[in-house]
Amino acid sequence: MPDPLQDLAAQFSQLDTNSAVGIGLALVAAVGLALGTQLQHRGVELVGEKTGGKGKTGLSLGQLGSLVARPSWVIGTLLLGVAIVLQLTSLTFAPLIVVQPLGAIALVITAIVNSRVTRIPLDRVSIRSIIVCVAGVAAFVTIAAFVAKKHPVTATQLTAVLIILGVVLAIFIALFLLMRRRTPRPIFYVISAGVLFGFVVTLANVVIGRVQTILTGAFSLDSADILTILCIIGLAIAGLLGTYFVQTAHSSNPPDLVVAGLTVIDPLVAVALGIIVLGEAADAPWWAILAFVAAAAAAVWGVITLSRNHPQALANTAFAAVIENPAQHP
Repeated sequence: MPDPLQDLAAQFSQLDTNSAVGIGLALVAAVGLALGTQLQHRGVELVGEKTGGKGKTGLSLGQLGSLVARPSWVIGTLLLGVAIVLQLTSLTFAPLIVVQPLGAIALVITAIVNSRVTRIPLDRVSIRSIIVCVAGVAAFVTIAAFVAKKHPVTATQLTAVLIILGVVLAIFIALFLLMRRRTPRPIFYVISAGVLFGFVVTLANVVIGRVQTILTGAFSLDSADILTILCIIGLAIAGLLGTYFVQTAHSSNPPDLVVAGLTVIDPLVAVALGIIVLGEAADAPWWAILAFVAAAAAAVWGVITLSRNHPQALANTAFAAVIENPAQHP
């Protein structure tokens, strides 16, 4: 069994000028993610104000169209697109163990920027929750970086990922339709978006690997290629639904909580799929499995605690209660 500490040392030994470039790109991507999310949130907020605050149960087609007309939302979306490209590019320069945890910095930046913009200071509970989120996802990804090993994805494994995605999509769509007539818990859209984008990352890696294989050899439409086409379709559906959930999440959550879903839940799901379904941690020692569970639990706890105690979320909830039941809140 390979020594995980030796693997970790080997990855750190790869740090050179290229890694410095990768770190710089990852940091710029984190800033772009933070600022882009803040601007998107502002756009959704303005559209909500013009439509009487509606949208917490799901943005309508009219509201989605109105977002395109909001400069803040358009600029925020462009920044997010650039951030994604920079984040993927950074992985070609630096090891995963160095780059991936830096994405969680976006959560810290967003929390600080949003606190300044709204003039609502973060309390100790929220600050502690953010620290736990960042530490949990950093530990989770770090352990995965030197314990998990990538293997060629088999047709059976790819089929399993697609089946799980189909079940997840069915569950989220059913829950969304059931809760359409009443306002769901705000955290629903944050977690849903994070889970779906976790599948997007996993499927994107599979598709990229398959395309590279096709480019190096003759193309033939066999069962593997058909599965790749299904992956692209699943990736598109998950990406579109996840994007819709992100925009709806903005209507009922502070932007730093939305970022938490994308920088905490997303990598946890992607790495979990790699470990459980794709067998990337088949040779991991028992302590690594326990560490995975502990780090993931800590990160999720941080997100849930942040959603329950964020000062802006509490203020929005109290304001909504007054508007809906003015007689009970003189």
